[in-house]
Amino acid sequence: MNKQWYELLFENYAEKYEKECFVQGTLGECDFIENEIQHNTTCTILDVGCGTGRHSIELAKRGYSIMGIDLSDSQLAKARSKAAAENLSINFQKHDARNLPFDAQFDLAIMLCEGGFPLMETDEMNFEILKNASKSLKINGKLIFTTLNGLFPLYHSVEEFTASQGSEGNATYRSNSFDLMTFRDFNITEIEDDLGIKKTLSCNERYYVPSEITWLLKSLGFKTIEIFGAKLGAFSRNDKLTTEDFEMLVIAQK
Repeated sequence: MNKQWYELLFENYAEKYEKECFVQGTLGECDFIENEIQHNTTCTILDVGCGTGRHSIELAKRGYSIMGIDLSDSQLAKARSKAAAENLSINFQKHDARNLPFDAQFDLAIMLCEGGFPLMETDEMNFEILKNASKSLKINGKLIFTTLNGLFPLYHSVEEFTASQGSEGNATYRSNSFDLMTFRDFNITEIEDDLGIKKTLSCNERYYVPSEITWLLKSLGFKTIEIFGAKLGAFSRNDKLTTEDFEMLVIAQK
């Protein structure tokens, strides 16, 4: 079976990934997560699409019990080596977020920086990720995630925005085309991986509007659903979602 673009992207892409501009907000994001769970270190946390483990490792340093799951072997290897260097015992496991083996095991699930959810090739697959995250939570469990804001491309060029955010050595995105019927952005992503191999990938990501997210989460039994603008490294309940926000921050409780 041919691999999807998101599988090819994260092959041998751990060192370079950590230099990307969009993964530089870890400390502030973990501050927000801690506030959301009232600094209760007895909370068990599932980090979905943990990547190189930046949130898992920072939260473990702060005393939380956390499990990180990801589909990429290279990202998980980097996460494990970083945790070992910090003498942290973190359970990093390889799983597909569409099919998780957990049932009511965690107090909190986090899925940050597009940890799988909007990357899938169909809406049904994206929904499976939300469903599996929900299934992993205990009664009264909380889900915190970020996803692409469908209001943004209606007013702005995604290609111009992504070009303005990166720096030398980061991934580049071109030939963006936003489909109003599917709310998917199609683009050509170019990276140089950790082995120095240049890759050109045809990618597409699903953007969501707030009403869609609310309906999906209600269908999964979440009682409280709140959506805010997501500012890199500075999540806040004071940031009302606007058309200027590239991402939205979603906080839902069962």
